[in-house]
Amino acid sequence: MNLYLLVFAILAITCFIYLKLAIKFKIIDKPNQRSSHTKITVRGGGIVFPIAVLLCFFFNEFQYFYFTLGVLLISIVSFLDDIYTLSSKIRFPFQFIAVFLILYQVSLPFVPIYFFVFYLLLGVGLVNMFNFMDGINGITGMYSLAVLLGLFLINNNEQIVNEDLIIYSVISLLIFGFYNFRRKALFFAGDIGSIVIGMVIFFIGLLFAIQLASPLILLIVIVYGADSGMTLLYRKFYTQENIFDAHRHHIYQKIVDVYKISHLKVAAIYSVIQLIINYIIFNTYNLELSSQLIVFFGLVLLFMILYVLLFRIIRKKDLIKNAS
Repeated sequence: MNLYLLVFAILAITCFIYLKLAIKFKIIDKPNQRSSHTKITVRGGGIVFPIAVLLCFFFNEFQYFYFTLGVLLISIVSFLDDIYTLSSKIRFPFQFIAVFLILYQVSLPFVPIYFFVFYLLLGVGLVNMFNFMDGINGITGMYSLAVLLGLFLINNNEQIVNEDLIIYSVISLLIFGFYNFRRKALFFAGDIGSIVIGMVIFFIGLLFAIQLASPLILLIVIVYGADSGMTLLYRKFYTQENIFDAHRHHIYQKIVDVYKISHLKVAAIYSVIQLIINYIIFNTYNLELSSQLIVFFGLVLLFMILYVLLFRIIRKKDLIKNAS
């Protein structure tokens, strides 16, 4: 308990100092027509997440070396992206290296090669998904807390990963939330925050999926997955936009814009839905594989249908609103 208090103190002081330094050196996000915020806000507040990972590494006899190395590498690149806005041609190679280190950490075999490539692409996709979904106050912090709670409960039963990695990450999210879970946030997670917390969740989730032989673990991020995945398909085949450009097509963005629901309420809704899914996963992850696959594809189909229905309802209301 004393160690957790020390970690809390270190991370709290880090956030306080970073906020002052970011203001001084103008590490800020200026709102534009595609932003969900209306005032200049400090970015990169998620720097507290990789520091939590480093503290876990040092306080636990240098456990998970390759994972921590990957987090450190991607943190440096992502923080530079927060400051200078790097090209995807620079960011993606480092993301692949960082995910490769995670796969090496969990001892994922290199053969068959298509199996390894699948998880490599899955990891890069997941960390970018957390980045794409980081668009309103509270959503990264609240949703990540919901996901980590589900992983913590499963880990409490199975003892797969060092629980300090989850607890330290939760502490960092709570401290981050003090500055971000507000109507007018004091800072945003930035690429360094959203991508690193995605790395943490991918690492823990992959360990669980492999050791438990449970595909249901992938649903631990199904709410984000449905929104980002379906939005990606919509932009690719309907709007024909560059999928890497900033946009406002995510369901959570449309709810905020059309229904004028506050950022924090929308973030809370996403988190509560994920908590409900976590309950289903917790009670089904140890079923036979055939039963798990039924639950898995049933929930995936359900979320796809819900996305399409919700998208149409919101679009209809938006058209009516603009016509009046």
